[in-house]
Amino acid sequence: MPEFPEEVLTVSKKGRVEVRALVRRGKFALIEYLDPETMERTEDKYKLVLIGDDGAVEEYFILPLKQANRRLMVIPREKKGDKLMVWNREAQRAEPMFP
Repeated sequence: MPEFPEEVLTVSKKGRVEVRALVRRGKFALIEYLDPETMERTEDKYKLVLIGDDGAVEEYFILPLKQANRRLMVIPREKKGDKLMVWNREAQRAEPMFP
C-alpha cells in the first residue's frame, strides 16, 4: 500500500481510514429562484452548475430534506448547460452565468 500524507487521510463514520482524492477542479455557479415582483425566494432549492477545468459541465439541484441541516443533490432531467443568463443582484443586471 502506498504511503499518503496525514493531511489527505480522513476517518469515515464507519471508522475506516480513507484517502481524499481529487476528481476534478473547476468553477461553479450557485443559482437561487426568486419571485420577480418581491425578489423573495420562490422555493427552498438551489441549482449548482459546475464546470471542470476539462470543460465538462455538471448540474445539480440542491433540495432541503425534512431533517434539519440536511440536503439532497439531484441531477435534473433536462440540463440547461453553462450558457444560461442569471440576474446579478449586486450589479442589478442580467449576465452570463459564467462570464
